[in-house]
Amino acid sequence: METVAVHSPLHLHLTHLFLFLLLLLLPLLLRVLLLFLRRQRTAASSTRLPLPPSPSGIPILGNLHQLGSLPHRTLRAMAARHGPIMLIQLGQVPALVVSSVDMAREVLKEQDHIFASRPPLKVPDLLFRDGGDVAFAPYGNYWRQVKKVSLLHLLSAKMVRSFGTVRREEVACLTDEISQACSSGPVDVTGALKSLTNHIISRVTLGSSSKREAWGRQIVDVLGEASMLAGAFHTGDYFPSLPWLSRLSGLEERVKRVFDVVDPILDDIIETHRRRSREDERETDFVDILLSLQEDPEMTSFISDGTIKGIVTDMFAAGTDSTHIVIEWAMAELIRNPETMKKLQDEVRSVAGSKQTLEEEDLVDGTDYLRAVTKESMRLHPPGTLLVPRELMEETTIAGYRIPKGARTFVNVWAIGRDPSIWEAPDDFRPERFLGSSVDYRGQHFELAPFGAGRRMCPGIGFSVTIIELALANLMLQFDWKLPDGTKEEDMDMIEAFGITTRIKSGLRLVATPRF
Repeated sequence: METVAVHSPLHLHLTHLFLFLLLLLLPLLLRVLLLFLRRQRTAASSTRLPLPPSPSGIPILGNLHQLGSLPHRTLRAMAARHGPIMLIQLGQVPALVVSSVDMAREVLKEQDHIFASRPPLKVPDLLFRDGGDVAFAPYGNYWRQVKKVSLLHLLSAKMVRSFGTVRREEVACLTDEISQACSSGPVDVTGALKSLTNHIISRVTLGSSSKREAWGRQIVDVLGEASMLAGAFHTGDYFPSLPWLSRLSGLEERVKRVFDVVDPILDDIIETHRRRSREDERETDFVDILLSLQEDPEMTSFISDGTIKGIVTDMFAAGTDSTHIVIEWAMAELIRNPETMKKLQDEVRSVAGSKQTLEEEDLVDGTDYLRAVTKESMRLHPPGTLLVPRELMEETTIAGYRIPKGARTFVNVWAIGRDPSIWEAPDDFRPERFLGSSVDYRGQHFELAPFGAGRRMCPGIGFSVTIIELALANLMLQFDWKLPDGTKEEDMDMIEAFGITTRIKSGLRLVATPRF
């Protein structure tokens, strides 16, 4: 027999009363809960780690107005007052600046996995098609794929060795051109070195030298401007909520002019490569490889025509400058230090013997001073003084400080290279400091990191250094060098021009005397 629950009038009355009291007390209970949570948050925040030291700024701009035309120098001066880890405010963007070996190691190695992305930057986004290149692409699967392709088919040690004939021929052209030009007065060393690297890069990426193409001079000039634009601190990048600032400053118009020159050239290059017959007997270049990858189902979504143009632009803009600028600074420092130059000339001339040209295999042994000069040049004058900025992907802790997610991160390798706690007489050009030293620039020694380290280390380091050493050795072998009449070593113009790479602002002109 079923049992039926029967609620008495008293029971129903007590239930209604309870619900009424609950509704009446609910606001009070919520208020107590909110107060409790607020106190918990306050207590938690009071125990959170502090932010890194910050130099004082001004409302709205923060510290942006303090950077000046040479930010690496300004930031070193700030670090001298506030320490090797600083959190500065650049407009609406917090920026982490590290200026010591230990802090660089944290960012580039220990916590590299969360400092591996790139911030959105107006000029690279326009030039490289919203991160369609390797250097500026945000961290993720796309970046991993295009980096893998670039390393495998262009920048691996095996591929770099395969370009030996190209390097030899173009360095021979460089020395021939200098020999012909030197009878007319001082040689434009900057222009000659820039042409050298452009011709090498165009041959290995596009299959033909830029000096033999109608677009050669154009692409050299406009990509030089692109490098300067991409590396500068643009106000619009630091006020994301005010995108019109880039238009107001004229930045977008300048970038558009560069884009309008480069883009049709690259379109024509890609179409020319596409039209070529598969039976055409010629060496396969990097664009051919990228086009073939478009037919691979696993790569189709990664390798568009825009990707090809972005990677090629990247190779020209970054690869050209990071190579020729190191040779240019080395030549400038050698001229300012005649005894050092003579020591290097004696070494390469001893290795060469009766030969009038040095080959890469000649530089394997007996050229320790050449490598020391290269290292010392990159210590004093790293091609990218602040490296390419990174973006922190999650909140972290460094040296007892809390670093907020999204902090734009700069590693001042220029300041580290001149740190008196690491280097004796840090502002002097002394290649001898590297003789017998294991310190190298390949990402394991953070006191010398001109190409960075970790996941976002410049993948073209082997490509660049091979050109640097071969060109510098032959310039020292085949010519004697001096300043134009009336110029003294101490009066040389060594003022820098800041960009993705930091070059000699006035360029370098020297008197060359052929030895052969």
